[in-house]
Amino acid sequence: MRSGNGTSSVSHFVLAGLPHPPQLGAALFLAFLLIYVLTVAGNGLIILTVLLDARLHRPMYWFLCHLSFLDMTISSAIVPKMLAGFLLDSRLISFGGCVVQLFAFHFLGCTECFLYTLMAYDRFLAICKPLRYAAIMSRRVCNLLALGTWLGGTLHSLFQTSFIFRLPFCGPNRVDYFFCDIPPVLRLACADTGLNELVTFVDIGFLALTCFALILTSYGYIVTAILRIRSAEGRRHAFSTCAAHLAVVFVYYVPCTFIYLRPGSREPLDGVVAVFYTVITPLLNPIIYTLRNKEMKAALRRLGGVGNVQPR
Repeated sequence: MRSGNGTSSVSHFVLAGLPHPPQLGAALFLAFLLIYVLTVAGNGLIILTVLLDARLHRPMYWFLCHLSFLDMTISSAIVPKMLAGFLLDSRLISFGGCVVQLFAFHFLGCTECFLYTLMAYDRFLAICKPLRYAAIMSRRVCNLLALGTWLGGTLHSLFQTSFIFRLPFCGPNRVDYFFCDIPPVLRLACADTGLNELVTFVDIGFLALTCFALILTSYGYIVTAILRIRSAEGRRHAFSTCAAHLAVVFVYYVPCTFIYLRPGSREPLDGVVAVFYTVITPLLNPIIYTLRNKEMKAALRRLGGVGNVQPR
C-alpha cells in the first residue's frame, strides 16, 4: 500500500506472463494456440448449430448460445496477448488496454457466473416442474433473464473497473500476472488500497458464493427428483449429465474462490490456477454440452447435411 500524489504517470504496463523455462516458450505457444482455436471453433459451432436448427430453439439451448459466446470472448480477451508473450516476448500493454482488458474480463466472467446460475434454475424447472415449465420459462421471460445476466455483468465490471482506476499509478508498472486483473493491478497503485481490497473481497465473494449456493440448491432439488426415477438406466444417465455439468461449474468457481477470496495473495500459483477458468473451462464447455447431449449430437449430424436443417 502506497500514498501518491493523486495522478497517474504510468502510460503502459508490462505483463509478467506465465512463469516458464525459456526453452518451453514455443511449445507453450503451440499448446495454447491449439486450445484457443479449438475453443473458438467448438463454441462457434454450438452457436451456429442452435441458430440453424429449429428443434433446438428452446431456453436450454438459447442459454447455451450465450454461454458459448461468453467462452469465446473471454478467451479472446486473454489468450492472444498471452500467445504474443510466448512467441514474441511482447508483454507491453497500454494503460488504456489494461483498463479494457480488466473490464472485459470481469464483465464476461460475472455474466458467465450469473448465466451458470440461470442454467441451473432452468434445469430445475424442466426436471422438477415439467408441467409448468413452458408457462414459467416463456420466450419473453427467457430473453429478459438472459438480458439480466448481461446487465448484471456490465454493472459489476463498471463498478470494479472505475473503483480501481480512480487510484494513481506512478510506478512500478510490472503486472505479476499474465493479464490485467484486480489483485496484481492493485499492488501497483501509489495509494492506500485497503478499501479496494475489502470491496473486491466482499463484492466478488458475495456474488460468487451466492451464485454457487443457488446452483447447488437447484441441483439438490434435481438430484432428489432423479432419485424418484424408477428406471436404473434413466437415473444413471441423469446423474451422469448432472455430474458433468457440475464438474464444469466447479472448474470455474473453485479457482475464482482461490484467487479472489484470499486478499493480498502474491503466489505464482495464482496465475496457474487462473488458467483453468480463462483457458480450460471455455474449452470444456463445448465438450460437456455437446458430446454428452443426444439432441446436440443429432443436430450436429443434421448440420452436416445442410438440406435437412430448418433455418431460423
